[in-house]
Amino acid sequence: MGVSERQLSFLLKHRYLIHDRDSLFTEQFQALLQSTGIESIRTPPRSPNLNAYAERFVRSIKEECLSKIIPIGERHLRMAVEEFAEHYHLERNHQGLDNRLIDGEAETGPVMQVESHKRLGGILRSYHRAA
Repeated sequence: MGVSERQLSFLLKHRYLIHDRDSLFTEQFQALLQSTGIESIRTPPRSPNLNAYAERFVRSIKEECLSKIIPIGERHLRMAVEEFAEHYHLERNHQGLDNRLIDGEAETGPVMQVESHKRLGGILRSYHRAA
């Protein structure tokens, strides 16, 4: 079961792929990455904390999104992942950042009407003050 360049097309706008030392990343996979101009960077051995941010994102997307939908195909799955990534970076508060957003600043000011923004049919929600 090999990976084709078409399946790696989502990586083409990137320069690097940082990954662990799993046997999943074979020499054939490495050669395919190199042929598309993507540099493969392996994490050092016995360094589990280097992968902590990726592992946290994977856990979040599984619990908050993918466990609540049944993807009907690859295109549907990609759309759900893209929607969640936007929600995760632009709308979701993060406890590690003192409940602030990763990208952007939370609005502060007088009490105003609160509006809800829905993604994926209401599975993902964020709230903000109306302008």
